Amino acid sequence: MASSCSGSHPNAEGDGGGLHVLAVDDSVVDRRFLEKMLKQSEYKVTTAENGLRALEYLGLLGGAEEGNNCNDSDLKINLIITDYCMPGMTGYELMKKIKEISHLKEIPVVIMSSENIPTRIEKCLEDGAKEFMLKPIRQADVKRLKCHVQSLKHPNHGMLSWKISVDSKSET
Repeated sequence: MASSCSGSHPNAEGDGGGLHVLAVDDSVVDRRFLEKMLKQSEYKVTTAENGLRALEYLGLLGGAEEGNNCNDSDLKINLIITDYCMPGMTGYELMKKIKEISHLKEIPVVIMSSENIPTRIEKCLEDGAKEFMLKPIRQADVKRLKCHVQSLKHPNHGMLSWKISVDSKSET
């Protein structure tokens, strides 16, 4: 699916610049492949195997919806990329839950799927997805991700990011 972003960032092409991506996919193979491509583009990557794990990572399970206490172990999430078809919770449902939370709703969410279903793609984009990518994800797709975060620059504070309180979560 074509991106609304054009051109590349003035820095090296594909340079994630330390941006932190939460990648959600139930397929171990797809998740590891995506993680590898993101890291090759210098993104910081945290992975989750399903929507519930992603919500847990974001601090949205157990009544934490109204705010996280920020501390030294805070992580900043700049973008979420999620598979559409996952057991228990689709990527669309995950996006909708994230968009309901005031301190997370501006995080760009990109949905990916191996199924090219125009009505599904349209619904995801209409309801808040920044982009819908068809699998297999290519390096060119990964390079486009940065523009979704670049569009959220704040005039006085540089790039916006969202603090996520993490208890004892580990990065993969």
